[in-house]
Order: sequence, then C-alpha cells, then structure tokens
Amino acid sequence: MANRHLSRSIVLQTLFEWDFAVSKDRDPKEMLDRNIEEFGPGLDDAQFMAELFLGVVKKKSIINEIIEKAAPDWPIEKISIVDRNILRIGLYELLFGDRAQVPPKVAINEAIELAKSFGGENSSRFINGVLGGVYKEIGEPGKDEIGKKNHKHFETDPAKFPIEKKAGAVVYAYNEGEIYFAFVHDVFGYWTLSKGSIEEGENEEQGAIREIKEEMGLDIKIKEMLGRNEYIACHPEMGKIRKQVVFFLAESEYTDIVLEKGTGGLDDARWFPLGEVPNLKMYDNMIPLLTKAIEILNKNN
Repeated sequence: MANRHLSRSIVLQTLFEWDFAVSKDRDPKEMLDRNIEEFGPGLDDAQFMAELFLGVVKKKSIINEIIEKAAPDWPIEKISIVDRNILRIGLYELLFGDRAQVPPKVAINEAIELAKSFGGENSSRFINGVLGGVYKEIGEPGKDEIGKKNHKHFETDPAKFPIEKKAGAVVYAYNEGEIYFAFVHDVFGYWTLSKGSIEEGENEEQGAIREIKEEMGLDIKIKEMLGRNEYIACHPEMGKIRKQVVFFLAESEYTDIVLEKGTGGLDDARWFPLGEVPNLKMYDNMIPLLTKAIEILNKNN
C-alpha cells in the first residue's frame, strides 16, 4: 500500500473515531497521534496527516454544507459514518488542499480507493458521483495541468508573483421605493459579489460591466469605485498568483437575474432587499464593500 494511501487511511480511521466519539471535548490531535503510532509506526508522513485531519476538522461545517448541496437526497446524518468522512477528506483535498501536491483528480481517485477499501458495496460509486459533481461545478480546475516531468520553477517571492486583475460590483436597483442588491451564490454556501477577469483591451469599468452582464444578465451603470481586494491563489501552470480585484458601486434596472450556464463554482443568483442583507451568509471581506455602498446610497437619498 502506497504511503499516502496508508496516511489517508489513518486519517479516515481518526475521523471515524472523532465523529463517533461520545466525548467531543477529546483532543483531536491526540487521537491522530495515537492512531499514527498504532497503524503507521515508522511512517514518515505525520505532517501530511496532521494537515489533512485538522483541516477537515476545521472546515467540517463548510464541507458538510457542500455535501448537502451535492447530495440533497442524502442528509449528513443519513450517510454512513465511513462514507461521509471519506467525502470530507476528498472535498477538503479537492477544494482546500495544495493542488501542486494533490491534483483534483488524484484527490477524487484517492477518495474512491478509500471507499473501495473501507466502504460498502455502493460506496465508491456514491463518492465518485458526489466528488465528480463538485469538481465539474467548480470548473474542473487542473484539467489541463502539466505533468510532473514538465514541472516549472515557480516564483516564491510574493512581490514577484504574476498578477491577475479582476473587476466586480455591488449591484443595486430600486423596486417600489426599496433598495435591492444582486448577489451570486457559490458552492460553499456563501452569497457574494459577481466578479471576473479583465480582458485585454478593457479598463476596469469595462471589465466590470461585461462580467456582470455575462454572469447575471444585468446591464449596469458604474457610479463610483468602492475599493480593492487582493489575495493569493494557485495556478496550475504559473504557480502562485496575486489576484487584484476592484469593486464598483453600480446601478441596474430591477429585472430578472439570469445566472450564466456553466458558471464554475456558482449555483444561484438573485435580488435581496436591503433589510435581508444582514442575514445572508457572506465572506468577511465583502462586508466593508457593502457597508460603504449602503452608506453612499443612504447619503444620496
């Protein structure tokens, strides 16, 4: 048995124990260390196992939401304890892991192998269906990834990372005297702002206008810039890149939103009245942009 497959097996064993534990105040790391000593003595892969196990534990709530969306006929509590923890391992590696070490298709295949080894008769088919569906939903990252033989040297200095520029908008409209905001919903269960890459020959405003039209079918008028965000992401061919996103405040007519088909990682888009916005599950970095947009609109009114 390959070392990494054994390592994942030990993580699965520990997740099973942690998930089944009557006493939830037990230290998860102690469970893992004990299982490594018992099932993998001499196995030089403790860091990988710790990162995978503790990562799943930390992201459990988000991963569970994704499972519920990807397998709506199977509530978490109805999925066998083995299968649901295999899904958690596969989804963590697929969505949150280091793709340079574990490409998406490897993450899926490893989860299927765990299902064949430890699951029931139909487990591998179930695991494959759920993970395959999520993989397609997020746009099949790494589909054309280069092989290890052609692996390039990637830049490690953040100041020298390639830059990808994106543009998006806080889109609002008036309907019967009330302010509404347009949001898109991602596979992680969050309502967020529509954004996309700026194409060659476009300025930031033109990129935002085109992206909102393509993604939500809305024609917008840019009012002013709200702010900029920057974050580091991994690209299969360029390594780590800096994604710089500019957000605008933009007005639209209150018309039907039509989510673009095949939009990777998104499954819904809709209008929300201002009063419902605070109750939405949103990313923390979206809050300052929305707060500023609301302040501007209130001031103008």
